[in-house]
Amino acid sequence: MKKIISLAVCFVMPFVLMGAKTAEDTPPTTSAQAFVLYCPDNNTVICSKNADEKMKPASTTKIMTSLITLEEAASCNSEVTFKQEMVAEGSSMYLKVGEKVRLSDLASGMMMASGNDAANAAAYTISGSPEKFSQRMNEKAKQIGMTNTNFVTPSGLDDENHYSSAKDMALLMSYALENDDFANLTAKKSVTVEFLEPKSKKTAYANHNRLLSLYPYCTGGKTGYTTAAGRCLVSSAKKDGVTLVCVTLNDRNDWNDHISLYDYAFEKYRGVDCKDADFCADIPCVGGDKDSVTVTGEKNNTIVLKREDCDKIKKKIFIDSFLYAPIEKNESVGRIEYTLGGKLLYKCNIVAGEKIKSDKKSVSIFSAIGNLFS
Repeated sequence: MKKIISLAVCFVMPFVLMGAKTAEDTPPTTSAQAFVLYCPDNNTVICSKNADEKMKPASTTKIMTSLITLEEAASCNSEVTFKQEMVAEGSSMYLKVGEKVRLSDLASGMMMASGNDAANAAAYTISGSPEKFSQRMNEKAKQIGMTNTNFVTPSGLDDENHYSSAKDMALLMSYALENDDFANLTAKKSVTVEFLEPKSKKTAYANHNRLLSLYPYCTGGKTGYTTAAGRCLVSSAKKDGVTLVCVTLNDRNDWNDHISLYDYAFEKYRGVDCKDADFCADIPCVGGDKDSVTVTGEKNNTIVLKREDCDKIKKKIFIDSFLYAPIEKNESVGRIEYTLGGKLLYKCNIVAGEKIKSDKKSVSIFSAIGNLFS
């Protein structure tokens, strides 16, 4: 039922978590030189160690390379002929000179087999050279907010000027997961590539990310290793409405460490659904071709909080008791705020569900009345 909302309405959200118990506040220890456990839903670091230290990310670099490749392939999934200049040492999807695949297949080769040849092929195809491609990688890193990162090689092979941090890699993975093509790819345990040349060739590539089999809530990730970097792992997981990203750098026990960190966080945190898109009201409108305008919440969202705080959230609705025409459809006319202990957690715009045109006759009447008191 629609109703008119006054300027501010406040109530405590009635969330009750059955059987919830609080986990220990101390996160588990890890073998990592640096790690971060990050919640992208509300941009929160749950726990970390040396999160901003510049380190070698090894093949986790391919998250960026694959993301850019998939973005390009979405607009033009061009044919790629593998050339001698694209050959690379180390892990490979075993492309041979003269073979042809789709651009998107290179992303599969990177995310499944960690193919350095696939990374080089993507760099040459998209930007003309690895050097120019690395410039694009760094531009994207800056856009994402990665402040302790500099990419030199598209594959992640060691270079003294090629580095990132646990926090930056968490930001990268969180950003990449917003791309549906990337999210679908990184969640796969294997991919079969059908070559364009030779047409009869099909190759299945298994995902190096064993966490997809070891941990039921894992939704993706990327492994990495060089002698200098040690074992590196970026992963994501989702449970009970909570999405988390974990990054460990130079960690000899990375599989177990990721599982321990996820278990700790999922025990301690829960997602609270804010179904603001269900909010609907009719607000009186002055000077328009209609007497009222229907307004709704712009979108739904999930707030991630400690279990014990989930039933303490306060929700306020801010909207004027009447609005003035003209009003455009989807124009912001108010907001819904969620707070905890006076701290703003999240806000959602309230938008007009329809366009309201100015009624010149009504405007003239209101102007005349206004002039009487001026």
